[in-house]
Amino acid sequence: MKVTESEKIEKKRIKAEKEHKRLVELSKFEREYNEKGYELIGGIDEAGRGPLFGPVVAACVVLPKDCLIEGVNDSKKLSEKKRESLFEEIKEKAVAWGVGIVDNNTIDEINILEATRKAMHEAVSNLQVKPDYIFIDAEKHVDTCNIPYLPIVKGDALSINIACASIIAKVTRDRMIDEIAGKYPEYGLDKHKGYGTKAHIDAIKQYGITPLHRKSFCKNFVDIK
Repeated sequence: MKVTESEKIEKKRIKAEKEHKRLVELSKFEREYNEKGYELIGGIDEAGRGPLFGPVVAACVVLPKDCLIEGVNDSKKLSEKKRESLFEEIKEKAVAWGVGIVDNNTIDEINILEATRKAMHEAVSNLQVKPDYIFIDAEKHVDTCNIPYLPIVKGDALSINIACASIIAKVTRDRMIDEIAGKYPEYGLDKHKGYGTKAHIDAIKQYGITPLHRKSFCKNFVDIK
């Protein structure tokens, strides 16, 4: 049975209405804190906490009040293509955004938890416009440059600013790894982005580690002096 034009329009309307409702729900923390008097809200998230290779990257995104960007969600729930398109739109619509990057050697020196906090601090420091309040995905004890903050467990699914930060951090890190991948083709970095897949671990066992691997993460697979 052929779908009529009016049925197509109605289907689009219902879809748009559903998406708007989802985004309004994703912004509930932002609305609550706007009502408390905080005009500009920022969100912080990280990417690359678990990989065996490369840096950890954090991002802080400050959206305008009541800004709803269609399709924004926890970056892990989005396709690479969708993340890439949202990456550009978020940067365009944000009041400010900043990124912090901490390399593998620093991760080995101070541990991944402290490296993540350091990256988050750098992301806030790199903002051109400072928010009045910040939401952070789960993490505590972060130096947010004296800006008050709230850790939110699973925040990338509960705060639109954190969700945007998760996209900025993920795409930034993935692009970095893709640029590096050609230098170490035997590790298949373009496929797993440095995470501990079987193929990656097998490559480490066969070829050893590169200067960009995290020694503290890889010592369970190979002898590292």
